[in-house]
Amino acid sequence: MSFTLHFPTRLEEAWDLLEQGPPGASLPIAGGTDLLLGLDFGRFAPERLVSLSRLPLQRLEFGRDGVRIGSMLPLRTLELDERVRKGVPALAQAINEVGSVQLRHRATLGGNVVRASATSDLLPPLVALETELTLVSRGGRRTVRLEGFVEGSWKTGLRVGEIVEELHVPSPRPGTYQWQRVRPANDISQVGVAVVRHPKNGGGPSVRWRIVAGGTAGSFQRLTRAEACLERDEPSEREVAEAAREAAGEAKFLTDLRAAEEYRRHLLRVLVRRGIERTVRSAATAGGG
Repeated sequence: MSFTLHFPTRLEEAWDLLEQGPPGASLPIAGGTDLLLGLDFGRFAPERLVSLSRLPLQRLEFGRDGVRIGSMLPLRTLELDERVRKGVPALAQAINEVGSVQLRHRATLGGNVVRASATSDLLPPLVALETELTLVSRGGRRTVRLEGFVEGSWKTGLRVGEIVEELHVPSPRPGTYQWQRVRPANDISQVGVAVVRHPKNGGGPSVRWRIVAGGTAGSFQRLTRAEACLERDEPSEREVAEAAREAAGEAKFLTDLRAAEEYRRHLLRVLVRRGIERTVRSAATAGGG
């Protein structure tokens, strides 16, 4: 296989390159930690790769409405930022579990979002945090919710010529990311669960909990029946147990080389309960949220 590798420094240059040839002839590359494997396995056969690494897509800004993260900011930068660890702990915990330190120096949130892996450790917390994406193309910008943007493994709503410019994550949000895998490092999670507690809407009586599972089936799953069991800042033991049971009952599971369906179901029930309990404790330690 032969292809040319381009390093545009302006968005206009990137669009010119991405629009060349038929579909699949030009592919964008972020960190390349997944795309390069796809090339090795023959999943792709591009004529050119367009690196996004030199584009101005590495901002990290905290404001009243949350944190804005450039799509090409390395995961390692986020991992080491104290504001990320304190403001969005569920995301920080998930980032810490992605591959090795060397890989996190290259991998990016933008690349992970477009890859949309069914086993991603990053998609569950990003969805639970109600993350929005800003997509930029020659025709302008549009903002979409990540939850609706991802349609399946390697399937998203990204249009031809679009580039993920940034992710907007509301903060602060108490939350946790729990996972189980065979080996602690450099392995794929059998099950991962993000639990995030959002502030009340308009002073209403209920808080909003978000529970999102990954690794259980073909894509992440938001567990709405489990969420509906939780209506308070500090749910009772009965409510937590009920949410864990509902999660195990509503989720879809698969059996593969990493785990059987029944084992995944057991893991999900345990990790949902643990995630809720740890989110409550972390919120209390941080003084609310």
